[in-house]
Amino acid sequence: MKLCRFGEPGEERPGMIDHNGDLRDLSDEIADIGHEALTDLSLDILSKLDPMKLPLIDHPVRYGPCVTGIGKFLCIGLNYSDHAAETGAAIPEHPILFHKATSAVVGPNDDVVMPRGSTHTDWEVELGVVIGKPCKYVTEEEALDYVAGYCIVNDVSERHFQTQLTGQWTKGKSCDTFGPIGPWLVTRDEVGDPQNLAMSCDVNGKRMQTGNTSTMIFTVAQCISHLSQLMTLHPGDVISTGTPPGVGMGMKPEPVYLKTGDVMELAIDGLGTQRQEVRADE
Repeated sequence: MKLCRFGEPGEERPGMIDHNGDLRDLSDEIADIGHEALTDLSLDILSKLDPMKLPLIDHPVRYGPCVTGIGKFLCIGLNYSDHAAETGAAIPEHPILFHKATSAVVGPNDDVVMPRGSTHTDWEVELGVVIGKPCKYVTEEEALDYVAGYCIVNDVSERHFQTQLTGQWTKGKSCDTFGPIGPWLVTRDEVGDPQNLAMSCDVNGKRMQTGNTSTMIFTVAQCISHLSQLMTLHPGDVISTGTPPGVGMGMKPEPVYLKTGDVMELAIDGLGTQRQEVRADE
């Protein structure tokens, strides 16, 4: 099942993608794709709906972030061995955790705005995990049962802010618009194995990142279990699970960073696509 949110910012409505790939309006069934909609019971009820009987949206729309009411936006750093190598970092012994501010969240096709003074803005295609029920002290074996669904995340990063402003990575990860999410929340039953998803990121039509979640250092289940030992994960929390190689900072012989007018296009098998144009903050 593919769920989404559509409409202008602050006015998004819940939607469902039907078997033909068309958008259907879920507004008469649920209020939004938020905490209550993410429970196993709610998702089971939605899965029994006939999407072809829902109102068809037959005109172009803006897709919003595929989930609302995000309490925590948790990110795993250096979670692909080949990405760690391109940055010159050692393989971590435990999942590296940093936070991205929820104010960074935007829709999958909204503009990415480089903050004032930015010269090192970079791209990162990542698998996003949305938690569906309270999760604490869970084992790896049961961890995926706490997932409502999966989505694409672009973990946009300002590398100078991230590494040179004396602090945690959060500084370079939390700028406004640096968290495009969506277009769809694809439920865990439809995704199946989250460790076998091809992913890519193109910049201006050139393939920059090619990867597969099979090369994660820490699997989705390991990340969830580890985090649940440290804090309770709540419905609507998002975990961004790391990026494969091909980011701008790792380019040889010189790093390559985003500039005004650049276009990023991201894809993960079964989760749809994103497209963002880059502009400078005024």
